[in-house]
Amino acid sequence: MRKNFIGLLLGGVVVSLGLSPLLVQAQQQISDAQVAAMVEALRQAAPQTGSQNDGFYSQWQVKPETLKGWSKYCLKKELTPTQFENSPVTARYVVSCITRRELNQQFLATNNNETAAVRGVACWWMTGSYKGCDSGFTATYVQKVLNLYQQQRSKPAASLSPRS
Repeated sequence: MRKNFIGLLLGGVVVSLGLSPLLVQAQQQISDAQVAAMVEALRQAAPQTGSQNDGFYSQWQVKPETLKGWSKYCLKKELTPTQFENSPVTARYVVSCITRRELNQQFLATNNNETAAVRGVACWWMTGSYKGCDSGFTATYVQKVLNLYQQQRSKPAASLSPRS
């Protein structure tokens, strides 16, 4: 009995150690340049309502209820919409954090297909779902984000400053 337990324990350790590099690799596949390009594409593609009191905050047009969860996830505390709006550095940090998370997930889901991953994140950003942005306004938005992302990716890395 004890021998079987030790064998199971050692087998579990070997399997865990074997999977660890795969998990690390999956989390490291997204470069800072990819995140920066996506963040900038989302900023540039953000719909402009023309109204100052439209219920969206920062250059990325984030809803207050969305912001609460994102700030808690990225900063371990909730931000008010005013705090988010009044600190472009904090807003960019939170958006970058969430974008990295979502790009990682989409790269895994699409077998590292960058275009499909960007499309999935853009659709999710607009609708909360990774799929279903194949027509109408959402399709146009997703294509705009993809085009802006590709433009950003084609720029030299030094031009992707966080203060664009």
